[in-house]
Amino acid sequence: MDLVDIRRAIAAERRELAGVLDGLTEEQWEAASLCAGWRVREVAAHMSMGFRYPLPAVVWELVKARGSLHRMTDRLARKDAAAASTGELAAYLRDHADHPWKPPVGGVEAALGHDVIHGLDITVALGLDRRVPEDRLRVSLGTVNPRGLKFFGADLDGVRLRADDLDWSYGSGAELTGAAQELLLVAYGRRLPPGHLRGEPRGRFVGA
Repeated sequence: MDLVDIRRAIAAERRELAGVLDGLTEEQWEAASLCAGWRVREVAAHMSMGFRYPLPAVVWELVKARGSLHRMTDRLARKDAAAASTGELAAYLRDHADHPWKPPVGGVEAALGHDVIHGLDITVALGLDRRVPEDRLRVSLGTVNPRGLKFFGADLDGVRLRADDLDWSYGSGAELTGAAQELLLVAYGRRLPPGHLRGEPRGRFVGA
C-alpha cells in the first residue's frame, strides 16, 4: 500500500470502528478491554486523543506526567472516558476519520496500526467477530520489530509467531499459531482470552 492507500485505510478503519462502537450496549462499554486496566470506554477515548489535543497541550500533559508517556495516556484516557458520552466517543472517531494524526514514531503505518490494534483490543475482548481487512492487517504486521516488542512489553524470547490464516511469521523458537490479527496483539504485549492461540507457549500469552 502506498501513502494514499494507507490514509484511505485509516479513514475506513476509523469509520468502521465507530460503527462498532455505535452498536455496543452499556454493559459492553463498561467491560474490560485487552488493554490492562482499561475498559472499552477508556480505549475508545484514547483512540481519539491525538485528534482532540493540540501538540502544546500534549507536551504540557507529558510534563505533568514527569515524562512518562504511559502515565500521561492513562490519565487522559480515564479523564476523557468519564467526561464524554458513549455517542461522543464513537463520533470522535467518525468525525476525525481523515485526521492526519500519527504517533511520534512510525509514520502513517503506525497510525493505521494504532487504530487496528486498539480496535482489536475492543472486539477481541468482547468476543465480536470482526476481521480486519487483510491489506490493513499486513501493514500493521509490518510494524512488528524488536523496539516495539520492548516498548509494549511483549516477551517473544524463544517463540515463533506463525499465522494460520495468511502467510506471515515472526521470530524463532517454539511455534505459537493463531489468526494473524490475534498474533499482532501478542506482538503488542496483549494477553488474549482462552481459545485464540495454539502451541506449547500459549500459556504465556493468555489472560485470566
